[in-house]
Amino acid sequence: MSTFTSATGKVSVRRAAGLAVLAALTLTATACSSSGGDPLGGGASASAAGGSASAGAASGGTVVVGSANFPENVLLGSIYSQALRAKGVKVEEKFNIGSREVLYGQLQSGNLSVLPEYNGALLAYLGGKAAEPTKDAVNAELAKTLPASLGILDSSPAEDKDTLSVSQESADKYGLKTIGDLAAKAGEFTIGGPPEFKSRQEQPLKDIYGLTFKEWKSTGETTANALKDGSLQVGNVFSTDPKITQLKLVPLADPKNLFGAQNVTPLVNKAKVDATAIGALNAVSAKLDTTGLLALMQKVAVDKEDPSAVAKEWLKSNGLS
Repeated sequence: MSTFTSATGKVSVRRAAGLAVLAALTLTATACSSSGGDPLGGGASASAAGGSASAGAASGGTVVVGSANFPENVLLGSIYSQALRAKGVKVEEKFNIGSREVLYGQLQSGNLSVLPEYNGALLAYLGGKAAEPTKDAVNAELAKTLPASLGILDSSPAEDKDTLSVSQESADKYGLKTIGDLAAKAGEFTIGGPPEFKSRQEQPLKDIYGLTFKEWKSTGETTANALKDGSLQVGNVFSTDPKITQLKLVPLADPKNLFGAQNVTPLVNKAKVDATAIGALNAVSAKLDTTGLLALMQKVAVDKEDPSAVAKEWLKSNGLS
């Protein structure tokens, strides 16, 4: 199980979609595994600590769950808050607050107790760089970077990250399952994404996967639709964008980790959570994966269902309510 990681840095709450300010706000929080010690002090998990609140943690106090001002983060905040209430924790919700800079300061001051973060984005915000773009490496670096007052719990398998996606038709026709599978056809394909996508990823795609595309287009928010209508053959789409499901797109696997880890992770003020809260949040992380988060975002962003109702249904279906 994961433990709190401590260090010296800052936190924020995530999301990018092509805007530099949002990219800077991308959250990263993660969990580190360990075999002994206090879960709030860099040692073991809450269960390994005997189920009691660690020193300095608020036992029986109100846990204030915050979120950034975009739908996915609000949904995650609602999942966290309802999971905590299901375990008898007193909870206050403060959603749609704003950017990472604002949220991070409020978490440090204790005005917020818990935030849904994204580990890779958080590390980037703190100015850190992992030795490898993997979850474990990112979390290990976060452990050195976060201030002692803050910690991360278990990272979920769920990631909201860049993908190279193709249409279902292209995947079937050319046998495309991984980014590497594009090698035989890249010279005939047009690739698209946000305006900055080419400058950031053209060389890494050559270096890591040996891909040189016929043409690059700046397609921004129309990327998914361009894949569907065939004006693009490959596009940069976020892994939890509901259009992946809606338009039947196929995100290609990234075995060489071109795009770094962006695991959804609870970031907490250590003094504001006890072992009960830690256990409830870690249980959420254990159940949440990218496919499931994508399905939830389909309900919120496309079907326009209330995030709290979607969160409630997910918790019930996963035995967490």
